[in-house]
Amino acid sequence: MSDILILGYGPAGISAALYGLRAGLDVQLVGKDAGALAKAHKIENYFGLKEPLSGAELAEVGKNQALALGAKIADDEVTDLMFDGQGFVATGLGGTYQGKVCVMATGAARKKQPLPGMAEMEGHGVSYCAVCDAFFYRKKNVAVLGTGEYALHEANELLSVVNSVTLLTNGADVTAKFPESVRIEPRKIAGLKGAGKFEGVQFEDGAETTFDGMFVAMGSANATDLALKAGAAFDAGKLVLDKDFQTTVPGLFAAGDCTGGTLQIAVAVGEGAVAGLAAIKYLREHKA
Repeated sequence: MSDILILGYGPAGISAALYGLRAGLDVQLVGKDAGALAKAHKIENYFGLKEPLSGAELAEVGKNQALALGAKIADDEVTDLMFDGQGFVATGLGGTYQGKVCVMATGAARKKQPLPGMAEMEGHGVSYCAVCDAFFYRKKNVAVLGTGEYALHEANELLSVVNSVTLLTNGADVTAKFPESVRIEPRKIAGLKGAGKFEGVQFEDGAETTFDGMFVAMGSANATDLALKAGAAFDAGKLVLDKDFQTTVPGLFAAGDCTGGTLQIAVAVGEGAVAGLAAIKYLREHKA
């Protein structure tokens, strides 16, 4: 088990890692890519640059800096985050990663499809964690909203527990290979049905299908998804964080674009520094 587990190796994640590494701690970073930074054409408005760099170049500089200090970096897509009583366990498509504390730096959450009724039914038949909630739907019929590897992971978690799994693509193309036992429904969704509790979906063509529950797994799991799985609190759709960027789950921190606010490299690096220093302090204060 590493001392600090960091999800994401963009500016916030690398910044948090550098502080942990310089404190002599074992640091594990896990990320799919460098996020929004890697897509930036030219970076000019950042301190210390002799000349503009592409986002990909700057991301590579930061990654190499962390590696030079001894960081472990895994290229993987994380789908689950849990606290097992000893530390945080992140499950990826390629492996499992553990840390005594965890910093989520997975970038800004993409806008989820704003289906009518979804917000009202979260926690009332609409879930974001198959590992957490599959038990409540044993022998029942459920839906998974998504199209990719994240949705596939959730579907596989459910198959051994529930009666049936239907993949709702909402008109999007399927990008992962699902088992034949998963029924794929490609029609676009008009909204969710139910009075205070999820009961099914209505499609744009007017047809309706009844389900006992629905698991949302759009795109890749982001900080919002992972924080929900770990039990962190939200207020008005935003992560509840203290001044040190710690969530309501002790030892679980967040930094960078996933916290909202000004989506700039300088801000992400600063938040990563605060979260990294807070993680170090937490470990020292809770040393067994």
